[in-house]
Amino acid sequence: MTVALMWEARAVAGRGAELLAWARAQELAGQPLRRETFRAPQDRVLVITWWDAEYDAVLPELPEPGGELVTRAVHRWRFEAVAEPPTAGAPTGPTSR
Repeated sequence: MTVALMWEARAVAGRGAELLAWARAQELAGQPLRRETFRAPQDRVLVITWWDAEYDAVLPELPEPGGELVTRAVHRWRFEAVAEPPTAGAPTGPTSR
């Protein structure tokens, strides 16, 4: 199963670049399948890591940045990947030409 951990923080006004650099510098205790970092208006930073693990597995997460860097506690979410349903009208088996 694939589990995605999302970590989102909002920097003190004008310190978004510093928060982004801080998040990028954080090393995890394990190696995720994938890690992506995003930024958004209002000096927000989002980091998503993907893991090959069960939903409730203990996984390494990014810590809370120092209180002087963020305006509020970090928001965290955990999701599990689900298979995409077949597309309506798409062929379901081999086709001949």
